Amino acid sequence: MASADHLATSASSTVTLHVNGEKHTLPVDHRTTLLDALRERLDLTGTKKGCDQGQCGACTVLVDGRRAVSCLTLAVASEGREITTIEGIAEGDRLHPVQQAFLDLDGFQCGYCTPGQICSALAVLDEHAAGWPSAATEDVRPDAGPPPLTPEEIRERMSGNLCRCGAYGSIVRAVTQAAAQSADGSKEVVA
Repeated sequence: MASADHLATSASSTVTLHVNGEKHTLPVDHRTTLLDALRERLDLTGTKKGCDQGQCGACTVLVDGRRAVSCLTLAVASEGREITTIEGIAEGDRLHPVQQAFLDLDGFQCGYCTPGQICSALAVLDEHAAGWPSAATEDVRPDAGPPPLTPEEIRERMSGNLCRCGAYGSIVRAVTQAAAQSADGSKEVVA
């Protein structure tokens, strides 16, 4: 039988997390979620704990530019990957266009889900620009290019993020505005 000291040592590791452009080295229990490491160890409390079961999207962050529900992602599995939280999206005092659109168009009410909504919206715009289809995409042929970013496309792509206040209409308008303001300019937006 293993000693208690051996079990304690083997159940934890020191990990280096790259969060919002900064490296953080910290010891974590192997069961520690990325969400708990961010909130409790790094004091990045913008990422919210909602359902703690990966169903509401309040804890959504970007890992290597892709959406991840941080409540189901282990901190040890995130080592060496680029993690972006809501705190790392703005450039100083200048809000990202998605953040500004949420403010301009009231894409929130209580605001609890907003950090996850914004992180998801950033990924939605990148996925759309890359031509990834969604379940709402009518023409999924590879040569079809990105589908028009209609409200139906946005709703489908954002469907993993719940808003208990029901600000969905404003969220769709905010994502539409952010897409229209994209520096890319090649996105077709249908309001």
